[in-house]
Amino acid sequence: MGVVVAALAALPLGSSAAPAAGQQPRATFTSSVDLVRISAVVRDRKGRFVQDLSVRDFEVLDGGQTRPITDFRTDSSGVSVALLFDVSGSMEAGLPSAREAAEHVLSWLDPARDEAAIFTFDTRLQEIAPFTAGLNALPASMSSVVPFGATSLNDAIARTAERVGTREGRRRAVVVLTDGNDNASRMLPAAVSDVASAIDVPVYIFGVVASIDNPSADMRTPTAEHSPLAGPLADLASRTGGHVFVASTIADRSVAARQIIDELRHQYLLAFESSGKPGWHPLVVRARDKDLTVRARSGYVAGQLHPNSD
Repeated sequence: MGVVVAALAALPLGSSAAPAAGQQPRATFTSSVDLVRISAVVRDRKGRFVQDLSVRDFEVLDGGQTRPITDFRTDSSGVSVALLFDVSGSMEAGLPSAREAAEHVLSWLDPARDEAAIFTFDTRLQEIAPFTAGLNALPASMSSVVPFGATSLNDAIARTAERVGTREGRRRAVVVLTDGNDNASRMLPAAVSDVASAIDVPVYIFGVVASIDNPSADMRTPTAEHSPLAGPLADLASRTGGHVFVASTIADRSVAARQIIDELRHQYLLAFESSGKPGWHPLVVRARDKDLTVRARSGYVAGQLHPNSD
């Protein structure tokens, strides 16, 4: 299964030295980027997956400049999913629904080729189960978790995306089960999306809320329109190539779980050579057929400076 990160039992999400006043915390890790890999999902006007495209059907714009695609694959490699549970105090009522949603996600994995890991967080990130092939049920310890404390949602997503980023040769994703509240993170959503985008890990936000708090539900309250699930978190997910699913019912959770795994299964895998210019590069991946919609990460980092969460 590759190298498993084993010492995450109690990683503080805000343990690094505090940034200077007024500065957004962003750290670095060293990695030379020569070949940029992109995972992309394509849908038609009716929202259906499009599976029969070739390399000639795509365009990649790096900072507005067209780049030739040097590698293109549609093979069905295994899926690697990190399930990230919000276990802060605000999830006291929602954790049973979050566990149910996660069980749905696990049920759609193929035990012969897929793997999953389980993480929880409040203001600290904890590994409950390492990446394990054939994981089809939550560990028993998840049934006794008692939500408590503040929430470092953004920091936890960034740290978990980095863990998933080590799972090479797979279709990778972070699935976050949360109500969307964050009151203790050092990082802003935009910085988190930089982290996940830079390593091509889509982030799926699985919003677990009551119908009255669901910004897309008919019975929502006026305050639901300002839900964090409808604002910066949605932008975070979109920039990484992921999506927000707000699941208020059993049926919602079942459908969303299947859609997440279906998207990973239907990814096109593209690659191109980086320009080599250090820093952040905005990316646009599009289909030549204007009736098709492509969802992929919004950028990458070249050279030595990479956004990170530490």
